Amino acid sequence: MASIFTRIINGEIPSYKVAEDENFLAFLDINPLEKGHTLVVPKKEIDYIRPGRRNLQGMIVFAKRVAKKIQAKIACKRVAVVVFGLEVPHAHIHLIPMENEYDVDFRKVKPKFTPEEFEETARMIRE
Repeated sequence: MASIFTRIINGEIPSYKVAEDENFLAFLDINPLEKGHTLVVPKKEIDYIRPGRRNLQGMIVFAKRVAKKIQAKIACKRVAVVVFGLEVPHAHIHLIPMENEYDVDFRKVKPKFTPEEFEETARMIRE
């Protein structure tokens, strides 16, 4: 069965797309730690990215471009790059705007955003 990320990639589930190329997709996390929290996924469904694989290098380069866009549009000191989580069996990188380490605490109470706020955030980052 396809992962939720594959279903997003295939357009079966809507998302707030931030960036896309032939190999990778970046979209806003719908359960974000901070405004602009973005997920980067390979379009080819793989569960784990091992060092030395070509698509790991491509994914990092793509994520860096997206992180620069996030930092240019979302007020933050930097953008954390986090590989974390077992809940979706599809490799993914979290890009999280941060002011301090607490902003990257996955246990904290998460902010809530309306669909309109998500769309506006995605549009800001895309531009």
